[in-house]
Amino acid sequence: MKTLKALLQKHKDIVLYVVFGGLTTLVNIVSFYVLEQLLAVATVPATCVAWALSVLFAYVTNRRWVFESKENTRRGILREMGSFFLFRLLSGLMDVAIMYVCVDLLGWNSMIIKVLSNVLVIIVNYVASKLVIFRKR
Repeated sequence: MKTLKALLQKHKDIVLYVVFGGLTTLVNIVSFYVLEQLLAVATVPATCVAWALSVLFAYVTNRRWVFESKENTRRGILREMGSFFLFRLLSGLMDVAIMYVCVDLLGWNSMIIKVLSNVLVIIVNYVASKLVIFRKR
């Protein structure tokens, strides 16, 4: 038990990122499902709205609980927020491109591709958050 606790503490940011990344993914997928499947919104607009909702959720949870940002100056917070949204925009564009090519052009199942795309997005976002956005200064 002591070893498990030490292991969890050592990799706390990864564990929390997985938990909150999972919740962020859930926000993204549920939003996308409601928009695309229930409201008949086209793939790309549904993906964009789902992305926006999930990014807002992710910023708050990543800043507060995952990376425990201690940045408290206005300039620092704006820099951090700007970097977060920029990297999320880039990964969001990657998500849109994957959805467009795989669903609209190739006709693959939208929900399967959405889940697979989100796995890739989570990995890219973790690396950006850890190494750039919320790095310890």
